[in-house]
Order: sequence, then structure tokens, then C-alpha cells
Amino acid sequence: MTDQPRQETQDYKSTVFLPVTDFPMKAGLAQKEPAILARWEEMDLYGKLRERRKGRRRFILHDGPPYANGDIHMGHAMNKVLKDIIVRSQSLLGYDAPYIPGWDCHGLPIEWKIEEEYRKKKQNKDEVPAQEFRAECRAYADRWVGVQKEQFKRLGVMGDWDDPYLTMKFDAEATIVGELLKFAESGQLYRGAKPVMWSPVEKTALAEAEVEYEDIVSTQVDVAFEIVEAPNAPELVGAHAVIWTTTPWTIPVNQALAYGPEVDYVLVESNGRKLLLAEALVPSVLLRHSREGGNPSPDASSTATPEAEILWRGKGADLAGAVARHPMHALGGFFAKPRPFLAGDFVTTDAGTGLVHMAPDHGEDDFALCKANGINPVFAVENDGKYREDWLWLGGQGSVINPKFVGRDGPICADLREAGGLLAASDDFKHSYPHSWRSKAKIIFRCTPQWFIPMDQNPSPLAGEGRAPLAQASGKGEGDNAATLRELALNSIEHTRWVPERSINRIRSMVEGRPDWVISRQRAWGVPIALYVHRKTGDYLVDKSVNARILEAFRGAGADAWFGADHQALLGPDYDLNDYEVVNDILDVWFDSGSTHSFVVEGRYGEGVRADLYLEGSDQHRGWFQSSLLESSGTRGRAPYDAVLTHGFALDGQGRKMSKSLGNVVDPLKVIAESGSDILRVWVASTDYFDDVRIGKEVLAGSSDAYRKLRNTFRYLLGALSDFSEEERLPVAEMPELERYMLHLLARLDADLRSVVDKAAGSENWLEFSRYTRALMDFANSDLSAFFFDIRKDCLYCDAKSDPKRRAYRTVLDTLFHALVRYAAPIIPFTAEEVWQSRYPNVEESVHFLEWPTVDAAWLDQSLDDKWAKIRNQRDQVNEAIEPLRREKVIRSSLEADVTMGELVPSDGVNFAEIAIVARIEMGKGDGIVVKPSDWHKCGRCWRLLPEVEEDGALCNRCDEVLSA
Repeated sequence: MTDQPRQETQDYKSTVFLPVTDFPMKAGLAQKEPAILARWEEMDLYGKLRERRKGRRRFILHDGPPYANGDIHMGHAMNKVLKDIIVRSQSLLGYDAPYIPGWDCHGLPIEWKIEEEYRKKKQNKDEVPAQEFRAECRAYADRWVGVQKEQFKRLGVMGDWDDPYLTMKFDAEATIVGELLKFAESGQLYRGAKPVMWSPVEKTALAEAEVEYEDIVSTQVDVAFEIVEAPNAPELVGAHAVIWTTTPWTIPVNQALAYGPEVDYVLVESNGRKLLLAEALVPSVLLRHSREGGNPSPDASSTATPEAEILWRGKGADLAGAVARHPMHALGGFFAKPRPFLAGDFVTTDAGTGLVHMAPDHGEDDFALCKANGINPVFAVENDGKYREDWLWLGGQGSVINPKFVGRDGPICADLREAGGLLAASDDFKHSYPHSWRSKAKIIFRCTPQWFIPMDQNPSPLAGEGRAPLAQASGKGEGDNAATLRELALNSIEHTRWVPERSINRIRSMVEGRPDWVISRQRAWGVPIALYVHRKTGDYLVDKSVNARILEAFRGAGADAWFGADHQALLGPDYDLNDYEVVNDILDVWFDSGSTHSFVVEGRYGEGVRADLYLEGSDQHRGWFQSSLLESSGTRGRAPYDAVLTHGFALDGQGRKMSKSLGNVVDPLKVIAESGSDILRVWVASTDYFDDVRIGKEVLAGSSDAYRKLRNTFRYLLGALSDFSEEERLPVAEMPELERYMLHLLARLDADLRSVVDKAAGSENWLEFSRYTRALMDFANSDLSAFFFDIRKDCLYCDAKSDPKRRAYRTVLDTLFHALVRYAAPIIPFTAEEVWQSRYPNVEESVHFLEWPTVDAAWLDQSLDDKWAKIRNQRDQVNEAIEPLRREKVIRSSLEADVTMGELVPSDGVNFAEIAIVARIEMGKGDGIVVKPSDWHKCGRCWRLLPEVEEDGALCNRCDEVLSA
């Protein structure tokens, strides 16, 4: 103490070393982020980062292309932010991690929008010249690429925005055609008539990934087919076989009846008719029949089974050789032909009548069974869902997806009723039915000539060397038949890392059970199937010289090079164009996007290079993940990726699907405009995105709060390190135990975070950024703000600048700053840049040039961890005991508390009063913890209550020495 007592009223504020920083507490992200983004563009951040990482090992995340169609939605935002977080984290690890954004520019989504504009103008798309229509589609896609590009950039997504990939670029279209021709040259392509999913509204075939299922109410009918021959059961002749269907529009295309060979059938008499049915289904069938005709009877809802006499009983095998006639046989022609009974192993007694009517044009089972028995499709339903004009029954009428047309009172049921063939009809059958996910209209199965890639066909020797490695991995070498596409794809699935691990089950089951890949579409805007088919043999031309000319034409003018080509010039002198049909179908857009690895990954980084990671929503197991897998397996014998991450969908705050009709859409652009991109990014990084995630006001408020706390951590660090210099740094060995404990916690955090980002770490937590973000936030909040910073603020503010403890503290703060700003940069890139520039202002530098912090593994000390875990637990107990006195205003802060406790954990020289931030601790007095106001006086500078302070406002020894110095 000094000889001259200081006055209680003296103000020591100017003598305290308070943190100094211009870094604001209020973020103002919505205003700041655009300026930071502009600076990044001006300095060419992405380009400079590529220069600095040049020669490093690459990490390639290949971007799945969204459609260039409309403003981005929350699903887009979630997907792109997650990709950006991963790419930035890999760059932080020191990899050269390029990101080439891309867009899917062809196909129905864009055609549909152009057609909508035509309909508004009462124009018919079919009357517009095809080249003009394609030009409008190209312009539309180009416009939305520009709009979405700026929106994605505003999210903070860093990439090669000046040179993205577009499937409509000429070189891309040429490469897509080149990939198709690889399938053609290896014999992995055929044209055949099969029932495919068809949209009468969009007038094209659809892929499975373009279809969604919705619950609808359909018309169900029971129809009678008179049996005219039954060699194994002559008593059935003259009776009626009953079929049940929920697609009455297929009756005009019926060609046979299917039975189950092991099913038990009976002949019953009902309402004067003899009916052939599966015995197990007699009650339900007769109940339906009892309700047919006029107004329902009072007991129409009854479940009582009508009485029926059994006249014959037999097995399905007894129906072999039987023949029926169509209920509309009087029309003659097609309808007068006999309808044979065919054995079908797919026939069950789960529902219906136990007999199934066969329309090979409109069902996979129907097609296969009829084809095996020499019955071919008749192509009665045209591309718009109407029966063709020359069809004897209902010619020119439809559409077959019109509920009134196929309903109980529609023309199909009316004609059947008049012909005596309708036994029951009702518009009340509820079931799930496929719809086009674009037009939302019902689809049908329709047999049309299409181009297919076979799943189970052995490729020809022309497949070349590209397929050999995985063919051998599949257990098939040159001496065996080469592996089929299904075998190759399944083998590739097993050699790919799936995140989360459970997602492998979905992709595997889909590939195991999928049909041949229908790759043709009857549309205008897309990459054509550039093939010539010989008019006599039906074979497509395979000639590498012709193919080379085709590719050269595409590189010069894109798809239009085919539609407006001099095809004789492309064929060359060895072939006569008159002998060939020019194929004008376009490719399935999933083939386009499935080929992107060839002109993006291989095209930019070298032949044979494949992506480290694909990342999309869970719906892409049947979409892009699968089409890319099949395309690459068919042309290269392996998957185009080493790993695949699947995320869920963004739902509203109540877990509902977002919908304009529900008014629950959360617009990412609005969130950014109000709160900033970093808030949205915190939300993405914090969610368990392997499942569906929720977002709403409350969820975003939580993200904002988490962000605010982390921002305040950085603000404290910046202020506490305002004048830090290297001369002040203290070696770890000379640090107090608390500082060494914090370095231990940092090293543990570093290992946890690295397990998420570094695949080489071999952790099951790889790419689980919710774990990363939670660990980072918990460390900043619990270990730093609520513990370390709280304890050491007295040291920072009041110790002499040269004091070893203060130097140790600031040395650790500097270490923490450099680690945390790097850890946070992938999650909140704008704020991390603001933090870094606040301490190290330099227009040529960026936090995003930095690499993973150097954290010494030797800092890990488990014994220190065990000891301090106990100390922290006891500190929490003391704080809990103090809180009631603070709440009752008996004391104003913990510094005014004297604490007595029965037992203190061994602290080996640690000043527990300092750790608990209390006046003093007394041990060995009674049980539990007792808190009372201290009778010591308060230092006028540091505000601690200490025994040497003679009166409130006087100085303690420490403060007196600091000021005297």
C-alpha cells in the first residue's frame, strides 16, 4: 500500500486496460455483406485462391445442376450453402477445392414455361417453327441463369461464376452426344416399343425421377367378358369372366385375360348371370354388383354378402386354352378377335376379381405376358391421350385422363352398360397415382417406340477398355461375358461412400429393381439422339467417322446442327441418306445431367478424374445420383464419384411442406434482405440435414442468437488483443495451468472439427456440420465467454502489461483468435472476413486464403482435463449457491461473496476463489455450500474485495503496484 490513502471517489477508469475495438456489436449483415461481396469480386478472390492452391491435391465437389427456371427457393439455398461450406472447409485444409456451378438448361421445365406464354397469347406451340421455339427456350434459360447466379452469389457461395457449366453450351451438347454415341458403339442402346410413363399433357415420355405420387379418387369398374371356349372346363362356356380395373380407358385396348394358375376359381350365378371369379373375392365382388344401377338402395352401405350359388369350382390351370370375347365385339374388326386366357404369376387375390384384363399398350405386366404369347401393342392412344381417329370405339375421343370421360357416366361406361358388359361402376376408389411433377397432371403407361439403355444386356466388344476395370471388379474378366450395366452400377454403389451410411440402401434397391432406362423424349428443347436408323434392317448406324463429323458439327452449332443439318454431308460418301431414318427424338434431361461429369470434371481436370463428392437432396437417388451412376458405369465401368452426401428437404417451422396455397413459404431472398446470408448459413450448418429440416421465425431467431454470441466472442477477442505484439508472447511451458487447460480444450476442439471436414481422418462424422457448428458454438459460449474470459477479465483489465499471467492470457487469446476465425470462415464467410480485416486490414488479403490452424497435439493433457472438469463442476455449484443472494440483491456480484464449503476438490495450487470469482473461500466448515456477504473492503480500481483494502475505494496491493509503476 502507498503511504497516501487515495480518495474513495477517485476514478480509476483511465488506468484500467479495457478492450479496444471498432468491431461493432451490431452486425448489420444485410447492409455489410453486399460490400464485402463486391470487394471479393474486385480482388478476384476465387481466382487468387486457385493460384495460391495451385499444385495442391484437389478436392472436387461436382455441382448438381438446378433448372434455370425461376427464383431460388429455400431448398436451393440450403443445398448451395451446404456445398459452399464443404468446399471452403476443404480449401481451409489446404486442398485446391474448385467449385464450378452449373445449370440444367434443357427439358420440360423450360419448354413448359415457354408454352405457358404461348397459351396466354392463344398461340399453338406446334405451329411455331421448331428452331424459333428452341431459340426462345435458350433465351429463357439464359435469362434465369443470370438471375439465379446473382442470388447464389448473394448467399456467399464462392465459385467460378464467370465460367459456369451450362448443358446448353455447344461444347456441352457435343460432349453429351459423344457420351450417347459411346453407348451406341458398345451396343448398349436399342429402340423398342414398351409401355413407358407418358404425360398426355406434356406429350412426352417421363423418367421415374420426373414423377410424383398423389392420392386421388378414380372410377372402378367390373366388366364381363363372355367365355366362348374352355377346353378344360366346358361348363364355363357361355358364362362371363369378370375383370376389375381402375383404368376403364384401357378396356378399349384389351387383348387378353390373365389368371393365376394356383388361384381357386368358382362359377357363381348372380342376378341371372353366371360369373367366373376367384373364390376368395366372391363376397366383395357381389357386394359391388349389388350397388350398381340407378340410385343406391337404402342398404347400399351394407357389408352383407349377397347370396350366390356355386356352379363350378376349379384351379386357374383349368382355364388354360380358354377364350373370351370383348364386350364390344359387335363393333367387329379388332374387337371381334378372340381374347385368350393367359397364365400370369402376377395375378393375386388381394383385390379385384382374381382375373386381370390385359392391355399390352398400357402396362408392364400386360406387355410382357402378351409379348410372350405373340400379342403385340396396337398403339390406339395417341400422344395427347385421345384414341386415334380410326379406332373403331371412341376414335378421336378423350383424353383418357379426363375424369368425366372415364367416369361412371362417361362414354366408356355408357357404351359398356348398353352392350351388357358393365356389371358395376363407381367413382369412389381412393388410391395413390403417378403425376407429372411439372404439370401436376396424371400420367399413363403408354406403349410407344422409344430408345432404351438396357440394364441387363452384355455390351459388345466395342465397349473398349474404359469398362474393363470394374468389369473385372464385378468378377467378370475378358474370358467371361462383360458385366451388365446393372452389375456395374451395383458394384460401384458398394465402392462408394454414402453419407449418411443408411442412404446406400435406397440407391441399391432402386438400381436392383429398375427397368431399362428410357432415354428418348418427344420434345423439341434438348440434345437430339443423333442416330441414323437403317430403314430396312432397323439397325442404327455405328461408324466412328460419321460420329466424328456429328460431334464436330455439334461443337460448332450445338443441337441446332442436327435439326437443320445436311445429313448427307454428315453421313459422308459411304452412305445414302435415303436408306436411313434421321432420329429427331431428344435425350432425357437426366442423361444430360448424368453426363456432366464428362465435360465438367474430366473436361476441366483431365480424363479419368472423378469427383470426390456429389451432394444433393434425397430425391436424387432416383434422379441425378442414379443417372450419373448409370451413365458413367456404362461408359467408364465405374461411378463418377467417390462419395455421395444426401440431405433432406426444407420444411416450414411446423414441419409442413412449403406451399404457396398454405402461405408458409420461407423465401431465402427475404431472409437475406432482412437478416443477412450468414444467419441463413448458421441455420444450414446447425441443422441435422441428413433428415428433413425446419425453418421459420422461431428457428431463424435461434440462428440469429447463436450468431450474435459467436460475433460477440470475436468482438471480445479483437478488443482484448488490440495492441498485442509478438514480444508479449509467452511459451506454453511458462503459462499458468488455466491457460494450458484452455489450449488442451482447443486441441480437443480441433480434433473434433477436423473429424468432420477431413475425410483422411476416417471418422464416421465426416461432413456432419451440425456437429462441427455445435462444437464451435459450445466452445465459444461455454468454455470461453462463460468461463475463461469471465475468470481472466480481471487479469486483462488490471494486471500490469508485463505480468506473465496477463501475457500468457493474451498469448492464448491470440492463438484462439487465429483458430476460431479459421474454423468459422466456412460457416460465416462474411463475418469471418469482417473479423480478419478488422485486425489485419489489407485489401489484397482475405481470411479465405488461410489454411487450417496449427494446433499442437502436445497440448492435449487428459490429466489436466480430469482435474479441471472437477474444478468447473465445483465452480458451477458455487455459482448456483450465490445466485439466490444476487437475485435478492443481498450482494450485487459474486465478487462480494464469502463462500464456506465442507470440502474442496484438490486444486494443487489453483486459486479457487479466483476461479469462482468470489472474495474468499473457506473449507472444512460444515456440509454443503454457504454464501454470505464479505466483510472485506472493495478495491477502487479492480473492484475485488480483499483483506489488504482498508476502506472501500482504496487500492489493493496489486493495483497500487501497477499504478506506481
